[in-house]
Amino acid sequence: MYIEFDDSLITGNETIDAQHKELIEHIQKFVNSCEDNSSADKADQMLKYLIDYTVFHFTAEEKLQEDVSYPGLKEHRDKHEAFKVTLAELSDKLKAEGTSADFAEEIKEQVVDWLFNHIKVFDRSVAEYINMYDHPDLL
Repeated sequence: MYIEFDDSLITGNETIDAQHKELIEHIQKFVNSCEDNSSADKADQMLKYLIDYTVFHFTAEEKLQEDVSYPGLKEHRDKHEAFKVTLAELSDKLKAEGTSADFAEEIKEQVVDWLFNHIKVFDRSVAEYINMYDHPDLL
């Protein structure tokens, strides 16, 4: 499975977009390790890094929202927390079952599809709000 950051994922906020690119690159590496049946240890290390980067990214994103008093912050934060739980559950499953094509498909459904939808709906909304906040004269 090939995963890439493309124009459909651009939010218009340079910081958010750069972090999304980085996040998607880490997901691609993790999926590759699952698809090529790498050792569970190697895949686990990649997933740990992905989890750490996700926490870093979500923290930065939420800080941006706090800075502009984004009205959807609580809902956005709840989405982030749910995704962190999904990643923890996938980590447990990886440790119990190892890598496989089925596991890679689960990553696509629970991580890639979730993230792409989240970016296109929630993060784009945040970026638009920040842009309006930064340029009230355009309203």
